[in-house]
Amino acid sequence: MLKRILEGVVVSDKGEKTVVVKVERTLLHPLLKKTVRSSKKYHAHDEANALKVGDIARIVECAPKSKLKRWEVLSNASAS
Repeated sequence: MLKRILEGVVVSDKGEKTVVVKVERTLLHPLLKKTVRSSKKYHAHDEANALKVGDIARIVECAPKSKLKRWEVLSNASAS
């Protein structure tokens, strides 16, 4: 089964081996036919504690690692 890969911005790196990634999506409103932005925050496992606030992160689905963490960091791009 394919695992979802999402890309977003790190908004918090306070937790030990954990980052919070904000993923923004755009969708078309079904009635108004207007583009709407929605965002969601995901807790992701960052084994190396390499990511900092503002970095672009790619996260991938994984088996549950804790109460909130269901994603892990795949790779990181440069800081924005």
